[in-house]
Order: sequence, then structure tokens, then C-alpha cells
Amino acid sequence: MANNRRMRYGGRMLALSAAALGMVAAIAVPASADDQPTRAQLIADCDSGEGKCTFNDPQLGRAYLGDFHRVSDSLYNCSTSSATQSMTWSDTVGSTDSAGVSVTAGGKIAGIIDLSVTATYSHTWSSTHSETSSVNMTVKPGEVGWISRAQVMQTVSGTWQTHYDNRKWGHYFWFVPDVITGPAPNGTDGRSNAVVVKSRKMTTEEKRSCSSHSRKTKTFVVRG
Repeated sequence: MANNRRMRYGGRMLALSAAALGMVAAIAVPASADDQPTRAQLIADCDSGEGKCTFNDPQLGRAYLGDFHRVSDSLYNCSTSSATQSMTWSDTVGSTDSAGVSVTAGGKIAGIIDLSVTATYSHTWSSTHSETSSVNMTVKPGEVGWISRAQVMQTVSGTWQTHYDNRKWGHYFWFVPDVITGPAPNGTDGRSNAVVVKSRKMTTEEKRSCSSHSRKTKTFVVRG
């Protein structure tokens, strides 16, 4: 009698367990590829506000010096001696996500990242940095010079959580991992921005251009 009760009780427990496992399996079944949003669609919904988004668990990477890029006009020295001239440079460095898409300064995406980083690290995150200054540039005869600059950069990785009031693509929540690369404050992790003067020999065509400027000046500036 006792054995029969234990068998009936055990049978009920097995049925309940199977039912519970069936529910878990149904929840865990992934949507088909056609039903899943692309990363771009989810980020667009974050940016538009259709999805209520947060940037979870931000992790700041070590700062590093970015690539050098030209930030001034070009100075051509057509004289026979070195020429020195004050040159103004201007630079704006923005942020991009892991897909190479620009993170616009002042946009909703940038604001969400800043809010998350500030809450975690107690300092603000900026999606863009602009700076202007001037340098006395010396260029050797027969050469062209310009100013290049490298910005301290840093990555912040995290996961976008998108919440919809109504199911979209079959779910209320979607998650997208992302890595944002953007400018960091000068001195972050001991790294400093760098400004250098670079030069090269003029080409044959550029030397010909010197002749057309010789009556006006021994040096001339080309914009851009």
C-alpha cells in the first residue's frame, strides 16, 4: 500500500517536472532569423526613443594615443633657406561604435552612455572633443610642412538593453553588446595628446607652383 502511494506520488512529481521543463524550453526557443532585429534597428530605436534603452555594466578600457592626422593647412617653402611661420590648427575628434557608426555629440545615444559612465565611475564621458591652437612651424627649403595631432582615446564596452512597451520582434526586451571608442581627457591613464610638425619634399609639380608664387612671397599656404 505504501509502495503504491509512493509510486503515484512519484508519478505526479515526474509529470510536474516535465511540464515545468516544457515551459522553460518554450521560453528558451530562439526566434527565427526573420523575426530577430538587426543591431542597427535596435540602436535606431534607442536613438529615436521608441525603445527605452540603458547602457548596462560599462567598462572603461585603458587609454591610448590615437592615430596622428593632419589638422592644419600646408606651408610650402619656395625659398633657399628655412622658413618659420605661425600656423593655426583645429581638430575635432568624435566617437564611433563597434560597427563604425558615428556617435553624435548631444544625441540620445551619447547621453545614455554618459549617464551610465557617470553613475559607474563618477565622471562624465564625452562623445567629442574639439581644440584649436597655433604652432610656430619651421619648414626647410623645397619642402612642404603641416601640423598633425593625436588624441588620447578610450573604449567603453557595455550592453544595450532595449525595453518596449509592447512586444516587438516577439519580445519586450532585447540586448546588444557594444564597444564605443571616443576621445578621453588629456592625461587619462598617463597618456597625453600630441601635436607635431611634419614635412616632406615637394613634388615636381609643386616646385613648378613655386614659380607662380615667387613674385609675391617665398612661402605660400595651401588650404586644406
